[in-house]
Amino acid sequence: MEQLVTSPDNPAPAWSRTPHQPLHPEEQSAAGTSRRTRRALAVTALLAAGALALSACGGDAEAGGHDAKNGQAGADAAAKKDSSDAKIKVSSKDGATDASINDTGVTVTGGKLTDVKLTVADSGAPVAGAISADKTSWKPGVQLERGTKYKITANAKDAKGRSATENATFSTVSSANSFIGTYTPDNGKTVGVGMPVSFNFDKVISNKKDVQSHIKVTSSSGQQVVGHWFGAQRLDFRPQDYWKAGSKVTMKIDLDGVKGGEGITGVQSKTVSFTIGRSQVSTVDMNTQHMTIKRDGKTFKDIPISGGSPDHPTYNGQMVISEKFEQTRMDGSTVGFGGEYDIKDVPHAMRLSSSGTFIHGNYWGASSVFGNSGTSHGCVGLRDQKGGGGDTPGKWFFNESLVGDVVIVKNSHDQTVKPDNGLNGWNLSWSEWQAGSAV
Repeated sequence: MEQLVTSPDNPAPAWSRTPHQPLHPEEQSAAGTSRRTRRALAVTALLAAGALALSACGGDAEAGGHDAKNGQAGADAAAKKDSSDAKIKVSSKDGATDASINDTGVTVTGGKLTDVKLTVADSGAPVAGAISADKTSWKPGVQLERGTKYKITANAKDAKGRSATENATFSTVSSANSFIGTYTPDNGKTVGVGMPVSFNFDKVISNKKDVQSHIKVTSSSGQQVVGHWFGAQRLDFRPQDYWKAGSKVTMKIDLDGVKGGEGITGVQSKTVSFTIGRSQVSTVDMNTQHMTIKRDGKTFKDIPISGGSPDHPTYNGQMVISEKFEQTRMDGSTVGFGGEYDIKDVPHAMRLSSSGTFIHGNYWGASSVFGNSGTSHGCVGLRDQKGGGGDTPGKWFFNESLVGDVVIVKNSHDQTVKPDNGLNGWNLSWSEWQAGSAV
């Protein structure tokens, strides 16, 4: 669970302050008195020293002061000349309040890291990490928590064995001041040719151009890929036509540090890739109550179906399978149908819209309805058995389908499904899709 750290730091005691830290008024008063006393003693000592110098060497007091100044300058120069060649850089600046949770690290030039210690500031809990094989960099072994204060100490030595140290205290960007995008599909998946890349952001994005430009989606097929915004929190990517079967799609997310709007910064940095499987596009004709499945452009199978009834027709349009369930509950009250139905064991269900359209097995309907009449509340039903067993059209289609496969419905008396109702942006023309891009 991410946690916003709000505990203020206690003021540092006077003896530990750096030269940049002001004293409190009462400390200034005491310090002033102390300085006056020290100055008086110093003058007395200097006069005494001057008298001795005058009698011994014939010089004056100013000469002694000038030599002391030059002596200190010389000592400073010598110390600088003999300092370590190792230069340590901590990626998160000291005092930062919006540090990255992904890219915090340490690098060194002119030397080698000897040890790095990163701790949670409030608890002192250590954060595991590792120095690289060549000892020139260090990274934590885990992603840092959002809204957390950390302390880091890095040590290094140069070729002459001279030491260098760098300290920093910083806070990572908070949950309130950061945004993330949940996306589909996941890394390593094999999906159908209709699968878009879809981001849903947890905050309203007003700086759409910068956010979109830091998400790059490319395909090994060479197809042009364009983003399209649905409102201020959803961004989808797709090519003009369905993905080429067998191609590999790569999504590079480089949102870490990107401003999404007033007071919010991105924290994600990763590369995701997925594979496009064989092409399967199925067309449901509500006039015939049949579905024709095409595999790689060739007719593969024909299945009788029972679509939406005249009172509850099925959406027209191109719909993409976004989820698959071996068995699920379908409750009419969740999609505006009151208590008209509540079936707790619907087999072989695949989601086509976020509003509740599925293509699924149907074991409760008479066999005669399939291929003849629409009887559902808007779904596409396939003959099946209770429990999902047996050799049925419902089971076959489920097993032969991938998330990302396309199901097209035509000749229904309903409207075309909205492009943002599920992963159904294919219902926009290419010019309409491009018009929704911010870059």
